[in-house]
Amino acid sequence: MTRPYRVGVIGSTGRGGYGHRLDDCWLAEPRTEIVAVADDNKAGLAHATKRLGVDRGYTDYRKMIEETNPDIVAICPRWVDQHRDMALAAAERGIHIYMEKPFCPSLDQADEIVAACQQTHAKLAIAHPTRYSPKIATIKKLIADGAIGEVLEYRGRGKEDHRGGGEDLWVLGTHVMDMIRAIGGHPQWCFAIVSEEGDPVTAKNVVDGNEGLGPLAGDAIQAMYGMPDGSTAYFATHRKAGGNPSRYGLQIVGSKGILELLEGPLPPVKYLGDPSWSPGRSGAEWQNVSSAGIGEEEPLTDPLYRSRHGLAIRDLLAAIEEEREPIGGMEEARGATEMIVAVFESQRRGRPVDLPLKNRKHPLSMLG
Repeated sequence: MTRPYRVGVIGSTGRGGYGHRLDDCWLAEPRTEIVAVADDNKAGLAHATKRLGVDRGYTDYRKMIEETNPDIVAICPRWVDQHRDMALAAAERGIHIYMEKPFCPSLDQADEIVAACQQTHAKLAIAHPTRYSPKIATIKKLIADGAIGEVLEYRGRGKEDHRGGGEDLWVLGTHVMDMIRAIGGHPQWCFAIVSEEGDPVTAKNVVDGNEGLGPLAGDAIQAMYGMPDGSTAYFATHRKAGGNPSRYGLQIVGSKGILELLEGPLPPVKYLGDPSWSPGRSGAEWQNVSSAGIGEEEPLTDPLYRSRHGLAIRDLLAAIEEEREPIGGMEEARGATEMIVAVFESQRRGRPVDLPLKNRKHPLSMLG
């Protein structure tokens, strides 16, 4: 494409705003230009047009899409209750999408978005920055080369702050689930316990979640997943149980050691070459891992690798031009969402559930 990609930005001040700066990230990409912004809050819209340096502002995103016909729409709000409608408005016109996480609040909505994108060949990328990190390939190579031996477990945790439990699972767990899938593939089953003050949740515990999450329950979650290689993945979150430093992130535990991965486009990665998993026993020390390997200096110094969205945007543009799916595309977004929803489906049914889930409705709306 010789001309710049024309980007329409959708925000919603007071209802998720512009997420983790999904609006001004396009200014750093020379092959894109922001042509319009939509925000249903007039004050927020005025601020956004000035901040982004655009003349065309709309209070109705549908009108923006119709009148400007951008190549790409950035769906920025953190709140997910409008994600489906915003995505469908773009996808049905064949407009490509970059969307804030979480993807959407239920699998039936995820299915609608995927179907619409497939129908018009619109590309959709989700803002899971770790998925695009070159360190993912480094970790997979270290595992393949036997650095941690046989993979036994994936251990993920949320931030476990005031959002601990169901909200943490959605808001931060989506990153962890995507990390698990990026390295280990999609799970085959899930078994989970969702509790509130120590008791299994029931219909009386279901509330309308913050940030447009829809039905939500639980101040503690313990979930396990059967991985394709026979290992087990775990995710847990407990309200107000977070540490300082945080435990948020993912550990891949093997028979010979551990790899630890945090979130980001070039995130901290640590390696412990210790089959006991206990430096207190072995005297082993954690080592830094760069994109070049264990103990190596990081060769990637371009500011692009420090930008939360830069790698994702570059990959989306390449996916459009190469007619392929983005690295963090719609199926990856749906897969992370399915891992989250499976937690509540397992709780509803009181047993392990196979993936993909047969039930596409929100399990918490079906509790008796």
